[in-house]
Amino acid sequence: MRNTCRSELSKKNRYWIDKNRYYELKYFCLQYPSWKREYARLDGFYEHPIKIVPNHRSAILNSSIDKIAELRNLYSDRMRLVEQTTIEADPTLAGYILKGVTEGFSFNYLKSSLGIPCGKDMYYDRYRRFFWILNDKQTYYMSEGYDE
Repeated sequence: MRNTCRSELSKKNRYWIDKNRYYELKYFCLQYPSWKREYARLDGFYEHPIKIVPNHRSAILNSSIDKIAELRNLYSDRMRLVEQTTIEADPTLAGYILKGVTEGFSFNYLKSSLGIPCGKDMYYDRYRRFFWILNDKQTYYMSEGYDE
């Protein structure tokens, strides 16, 4: 994926957000594949039997399990936030929007390789709507004291 700076969206556009905030949200979404990998990797912990340890070590084991559970919840919440936001942006195009925002695929790739069922203008309208909705959601969660 090339990192090209695009011109800022016009403030007259109904889905306008600040250019720097857009890039912040964009790079947040590009972490999605990493979250997915880490979530799956943490699940591997439960595939191996846990040896029973003496009582003086049980606190360490419990804190490790708690830490893993917290991380899995964090990754799960972030992935769900991105996935639900794509559905809110457009239920029909949600899968294509998810590919675009999490893997950096362009409309041309989505059209030629995945056969997206809409035109470029409609796709980018929903793409911008996605970031506009995500911005509102993250602003709400941050004002409520949540992480994401």
